[in-house]
Amino acid sequence: MTDPADRVLSRASLAEGNPTGWFDQLYTAAERGEAVVPWTRGTPNADLAEWIQPGEGRRALVVGSALGDDSELLAAHGWAVTGFDVAPTAIKAAQARFPDSAVDYVVADLLHPPGEWKQAFDLVVEIMNIQAMPRDYRPAALTSLAGFLAPGGTLLVCEVAEENMDMTTWVSPPWPFSRAEVESAAQDGVHLIGLETIRDGARYWAEFTR
Repeated sequence: MTDPADRVLSRASLAEGNPTGWFDQLYTAAERGEAVVPWTRGTPNADLAEWIQPGEGRRALVVGSALGDDSELLAAHGWAVTGFDVAPTAIKAAQARFPDSAVDYVVADLLHPPGEWKQAFDLVVEIMNIQAMPRDYRPAALTSLAGFLAPGGTLLVCEVAEENMDMTTWVSPPWPFSRAEVESAAQDGVHLIGLETIRDGARYWAEFTR
């Protein structure tokens, strides 16, 4: 059986020492009808929709905003949203899907984020993006997450839970998270509020604050 495009492209990109270059390649292939982006559903993440709280004009940052569903959900609940993705093709697609959107869709790299985002957001949402990076790159990504969070803000982190998976048969990407890795987002003045497993133990859902 042929491997799906995301695995083929990710392996080639990682072999070149580029942990994020394959995302735009995958979106571009999908735009041509040659691949499927496995994490796009056309609807907001159900767990974020269950968590949703009124934004009241506060600033929110959506990591790996993809085609915009989670960003639009937050905007509809009063958040001033910035949605970013490393893939320019994804950002263009989100802007085309929501031409009248109030969301600021931008191209940016979680591993090398804009300096002006330091402690700039009242809500930071990371749902199943960093798990697409091998473990060597995760510490820098998690440091970026913590750095985005403003005092008194909320950081949400959701990833596949390694402890409840059969890793002997697991095929990546994604690379699941351990509990300790999720907890390591508590740095630079950020601390953990709560961490639970959801989806019958398949995923971690964690909340942090500064």
